[in-house]
Amino acid sequence: MAHFAEIDKDSIVIRVVVVPDEFESDGQTYLAETIGLGGTWIQTSYNARIRSKYAGIGDTYDAKLDRFIEASPFPSWKLSKDFTWVAPKAYPSDGKTYDWDEVKKDWLERFSIDASKS
Repeated sequence: MAHFAEIDKDSIVIRVVVVPDEFESDGQTYLAETIGLGGTWIQTSYNARIRSKYAGIGDTYDAKLDRFIEASPFPSWKLSKDFTWVAPKAYPSDGKTYDWDEVKKDWLERFSIDASKS
């Protein structure tokens, strides 16, 4: 089965559908004429062999690079040269678990309840 992502006018993925293998070479026509789904459809793949990753809802399709780019987890994060999102501050290396706080633009330690101490 082939997979196709529909993108909106801003190149944001709004859904991903499955197309039978026999229509893979012309999925756009199959989706528009046979199924009745208009829109702009870009092929994607589970194994990321095309367009660098399997498209997910909220991802962006970059036509110049011909690849899908994961949605940014936070507005302050920047896209690196290898297309991964990087926080403005490095993740602490002390072995503890942290969550990003977008308001403070910093990592906050995640606290857990130790059941053995109750």
